[in-house]
Amino acid sequence: MAIEISRLEAELLEMSANDAPGREFCEAISELARTGRIEQLRDVLPSVVFDELLSKYQQAPDTFVADWKQMAHDMRQGFIEHARKRLTSLTRMQSTGDVASTPAWQAIQRALDAQQNQLLRAAFAIELLQLIEPAVARAADLRECVVAAPTSEEADRYLDEATRCYFFGLFTACAVMCRSVLEEAIKQKLPTSLARLVRTRYRSAATLGNLLHEVNNNLHLTGFDAGFPRLANQVNDAGKRAVHGFNGAVMGPLA
Repeated sequence: MAIEISRLEAELLEMSANDAPGREFCEAISELARTGRIEQLRDVLPSVVFDELLSKYQQAPDTFVADWKQMAHDMRQGFIEHARKRLTSLTRMQSTGDVASTPAWQAIQRALDAQQNQLLRAAFAIELLQLIEPAVARAADLRECVVAAPTSEEADRYLDEATRCYFFGLFTACAVMCRSVLEEAIKQKLPTSLARLVRTRYRSAATLGNLLHEVNNNLHLTGFDAGFPRLANQVNDAGKRAVHGFNGAVMGPLA
């Protein structure tokens, strides 16, 4: 069975628009006001909220009805954009000016969604769907890591995280985790005598650079392939660039 990502995206967008938080709420207020039944909200809303709504309705009934109808429309049409904005607000620093300039319909929609979290759910669903095809392409080009001897749980965990970061385009995190994989693997494979030397020389705090220095100077003791130091240093350098100054080519040596 073929999985059509574009179809899933279309269905998700349709569901999100139809079930946008706050849309029915705004439509109901608009309709009750239009038909002269706004008093029915007295037992539904907090008194302070109802009193404010009633005051605005009495000042300009037609405008009140049109404004709430427009908010219902904005909540439906702008839900996806608002969902993305809601997620982005958690991943970036927010200035006080940004918060103050939030449209009224977004403030209401977010308040009504406080318990259900449909905004975040939709944002994650859309973002993850868009990651599928690029992730598949990267995974298809990646070779399996076949080793002669079992590795540690830590190395397997680091490798799992590094590859998933790579699949989903988190290249900075991937480069950092690749360093962790390499560091753990080297520690596990060092001969006892060399491992003891490293612990003593670096007081049990050897960095990956320290380990590679010792491996390069004692290659005959480690049993590593002669080309290992060069490749390992590329991984280390990519990780350093990721940590101290990311650029688009950080994954070049690792791709």
